[in-house]
Amino acid sequence: MSKVVIITTGGTIAMSEDLKTKTVKPLDQDTLDFFLPFLEEYVNVEMEHFMNIPSPHMTPEKMYQLALHTKKYLEDDEVLGIVITHGTDTLEETAYFLDLLLTSDKPVVLTGAMRSSNELGADGPVNLVGAVRVVADPSSTGKGVLVVFNDEIHAARYVTKTHTSNVATFQSPENGPIGTVTKKGIRFSHAPLLRDNYELSPPNTKIGLVKAAAGMDDLLINTLIEHGYEGIVIEGLGQGNLPPEMLGGIKKGIEKGIPIVLVSRCFNGFVDAVYGYEGGGKQLKDLGLIFSNGLNGQKARIKLMITINLFKKDPSINLQQYFDV
Repeated sequence: MSKVVIITTGGTIAMSEDLKTKTVKPLDQDTLDFFLPFLEEYVNVEMEHFMNIPSPHMTPEKMYQLALHTKKYLEDDEVLGIVITHGTDTLEETAYFLDLLLTSDKPVVLTGAMRSSNELGADGPVNLVGAVRVVADPSSTGKGVLVVFNDEIHAARYVTKTHTSNVATFQSPENGPIGTVTKKGIRFSHAPLLRDNYELSPPNTKIGLVKAAAGMDDLLINTLIEHGYEGIVIEGLGQGNLPPEMLGGIKKGIEKGIPIVLVSRCFNGFVDAVYGYEGGGKQLKDLGLIFSNGLNGQKARIKLMITINLFKKDPSINLQQYFDV
């Protein structure tokens, strides 16, 4: 019999607020079992409690174990697709990690909550129902890993958390949601054109992330190099420019063969080798920095964790080709 599998990993959707201290803490793993009768109105559901952690405790190693676990279910002919419940702080990183490493056309949807289970206006139940409905709908096939929140469907590549507490926190800059969850059904307006997949292998976690700001020097970059980091992502200014004082560390990293990926700290847009002054994008491109095609810093870091393994196997590979996608 066909079914949707829900894999729980924790997060606010599985937490409650202490009314005395006003702090939010995890509940027992099986707290989401309460929603099963509401979900089975739409499709047969199986729920597995894989882990119960707040999302700041999520790591690339745990994402990899989750990917292996999800792949096992996707290979079952009776499984229509997977819903994964997850904390919101790192949800977009896990979603993109899975999107890069899972090749099945069956839908995989991540969801969660911004308000805990006993708060007024808790959004977890409706998000979970929406996610299950999206997975069960045939039109969700072949669209990669999705994020369902607040009745919107987002592609893992584009979605990001934009607000600390608002239930409409997940947005897709530049592209918008690819679909909506309505009372009558699931409606897609478009699908992501850019998708790439890689071998399901353990990620390289020694990848640093540095955000540029006015007047910064190369201290942080040098520190990452000295501590054995094998790749660095830099969130540059504007279209991909940096303060000149950061160049020394960048040149040192390039000389040591450390891949350095450049993204913009801007909410929208792409990095480009436009400006020719010291620290400008043209100089950075000439130095050998990898320009990323529209990814934010945290997702570029995830991608470098995965693609750097290809580079280590064959140093002649030009990593730029993977970041053009």
